[in-house]
Amino acid sequence: MILAGDVGGTKVDLALYDFSDGKLKYTRDERYAAKEFHGLEEIVKLFLGAEKVTSACFGVPGPVRNGRLRLTNLPWTLDSRELATGLGIQHVFLINDLEANGYGIAELTAEQIYTLSEGDASQIGNRALIAAGTGLGEGFLAWNGRMHVPYPSEGGHVDYAPRNEDEIELLRFLKQRYNGRISFERVVSGMGMTGIYEFLREVKGLEEPVWLAEKITEAHDPNSVITEMGLAAKSELCAKTLDMFASAYGAEAGNLALKVLSVGGLYVGGGIAPRILEKLKDGTFLKAFTDKGRLSQLLINMPVRVILESRAALMGAAAYAEARAAEISGVSARAASVKA
Repeated sequence: MILAGDVGGTKVDLALYDFSDGKLKYTRDERYAAKEFHGLEEIVKLFLGAEKVTSACFGVPGPVRNGRLRLTNLPWTLDSRELATGLGIQHVFLINDLEANGYGIAELTAEQIYTLSEGDASQIGNRALIAAGTGLGEGFLAWNGRMHVPYPSEGGHVDYAPRNEDEIELLRFLKQRYNGRISFERVVSGMGMTGIYEFLREVKGLEEPVWLAEKITEAHDPNSVITEMGLAAKSELCAKTLDMFASAYGAEAGNLALKVLSVGGLYVGGGIAPRILEKLKDGTFLKAFTDKGRLSQLLINMPVRVILESRAALMGAAAYAEARAAEISGVSARAASVKA
């Protein structure tokens, strides 16, 4: 049995996997509110109970150095060696959450991916991965001539680049709010969607009806209300918020695609994309994605796919745990399941 984890700024998702006929076999999972616990070890012990696992891998937000990471949104320091000792698990690995998502792509079926643009599917080469959720994650899958190897980045923290007058005003609004530099994560993420909504309400003067204000106040997640009302065209304010959000998302996705020359395609992961899929389909995202001047045709030829499977990062973490443990021990659970 393999333990997989996806550690975010607000939640921790854990799942158990084993293998059947060479493929990942899901057993069970659970989600925990991170701020209700003192650390990851406490959560894992609660999840596992008496169950034993042979290896574990956790996708974490941020750069991992020598198996160690200090989280930015939680007062936790994670160390793979300390976790292995404390949990009694022989092999424990920490990798960047986008790296985990990258490993998960190879485990997905066609039904777990939506193709937003076919592009030129015959192209072979690097792939790009962008994922907006609580924050904005970016990574790439380098083509080595035989397979795609996932690599993390901190590209979501690059400087936000406005492209029109509304976005220039948005930048000014956010600079005042955060008292300084604005990254793309401040725009393309959960907090970004809320920020755009408030900008349109407070600076651009779009009407927020009483019923909408009440709905947002009462909601556990204001963005779920913005998304629902925007997609249903029940609020101009919400619809315009989704327009600006999807356009900024597409623009930064195109920036990433250019930087890693992802002729093998762009994958859009994270929790937000599946929820606003209908908006992504209307062309707003792709128009911004391909609007790259003299290099627009390069982007038009790139396939664009949305990851629909919410467990993609968990699947990738499980696959990584098995592969690395097999390298170390010489015993592969995946291979053994094929022989069985």
